[in-house]
Amino acid sequence: MAHTIKEKEKLILRVRRIRGQIEAVERALTHEQDCSDILQLITAARGAMNGLMAELLEDHVRFHVLDPKRKPTSEQAVAADELVDIVKAYLK
Repeated sequence: MAHTIKEKEKLILRVRRIRGQIEAVERALTHEQDCSDILQLITAARGAMNGLMAELLEDHVRFHVLDPKRKPTSEQAVAADELVDIVKAYLK
């Protein structure tokens, strides 16, 4: 998990922004805001969570699936890039 330790502060800031978005959803529900506004807040929070997940999955592939101590073959690197692209597309 060295990559999460290295990026710890950045990841924590993202989680705090996501927490703020979830709290905004709660406030909107409490104040009985229009459902379209609430749906938009939920969509933004889901997008932020998906972005965080995509980033962590990419790091996982690059640091645990591919051995960072060995130079991956071009075939491995291409496969890893394709996997990351698929995951990012799926999480959009």
